[in-house]
Amino acid sequence: MSATFPQPPFTEQQQPMPGSSSAMEPQPDYGESSYRGCGRLAGKKTIITGGDSGIGRAVALAFAREGADVLISYYNEDADAKETQRLVEDAGRRCVLMPGDIKDPEHCRAIVSTAISKLGSIDVLVNNAAHQASFSSLTDITDEEWDVTFRTNVHAMFYLTKAAVAHMQPGAAVINTTSINADTPSPQLLAYATTKGAIQNFTAGLAQLLAEKGVRVNCVAPGPIWTPLIPSTMPAEKVKDFGKQVPMQRPGQPRELAPVYVMLAADEASYVSGATVAVTGGKPIL
Repeated sequence: MSATFPQPPFTEQQQPMPGSSSAMEPQPDYGESSYRGCGRLAGKKTIITGGDSGIGRAVALAFAREGADVLISYYNEDADAKETQRLVEDAGRRCVLMPGDIKDPEHCRAIVSTAISKLGSIDVLVNNAAHQASFSSLTDITDEEWDVTFRTNVHAMFYLTKAAVAHMQPGAAVINTTSINADTPSPQLLAYATTKGAIQNFTAGLAQLLAEKGVRVNCVAPGPIWTPLIPSTMPAEKVKDFGKQVPMQRPGQPRELAPVYVMLAADEASYVSGATVAVTGGKPIL
C-alpha cells in the first residue's frame, strides 16, 4: 500500500530564519519510521552540509542506516543538529557535529580536516547547505543579500569540494543539491535560483574534470520540499499552498529525496556522473 503524504492547504505559518523542524505543522517526515537500509554504503565516511534538518537530515539518516559514518556541518541550529546526531547514532553509526559558517573558506577547510581526523577518510561529500530569501522587487535585493547567497550556496561548495577531493580515492562521490529553480527560476527567489543554476553548471564541469581521478560528481534537483527553509523564508500565504503548483499537488517530504542521494553515493552508480536527478513531484526539468 502506498504511503500518504500531507497535502495543502497547510496552516499559515512563519518562522525566523533559518527555521526549526519542531515548530512546523505538519512535521517534516525524515524517514524515521520508514527508511530501511541494506548496507549499500557500508563503511563509507561522509560529509553532509546543512545536515541539521531538512533534506540534509533525511540524507544523514538514510546514509547511517545504509552503514555510513557522518560528519554534519551546520550553522548554529544546535537542537536540530543533536536530533540528527541521535538518529544517526541510533542506527549504530558515528556522527560528528561541526557548527560554523561555511561562508568562511577556512571553516570549510576545517570541516574537511575534522572529517579526516575523526572519521579517517572521505568517501562522499554532500554539498547541501543553502541560503534563500524571497523578494518581490529587484531593488529589494541588497548587495549584502546577493553576496551572502552566493557565498553560502556556491563559494562554500567550491571551498569544500576542493579541500575534500584532495583526500578522495577512486570510487568517491560528490553530490550537490541544486533545485528545480535552476531550470524554471521563481522570480521571487532570483538570487537563490541564480546560484542553483551555477551549482548545476559546476556539477557538469567538475564531473568531467574529476573523471580521470575516478571521482563521480552529480546533483539532485528538488522541487518543492517541506523543510524549515519554507516557513522561514516565504510569506505565510505561499506556505499555505506550498507544493500545489506541481502535478502531484503537494510538497515532497525530505524522506522522498534521501534514496536518490543514497543511489548516487553507492558503488552501484559507478557509471553515473555529470547527472542532474530531478525529484520534483512530476514537473519536468529541461
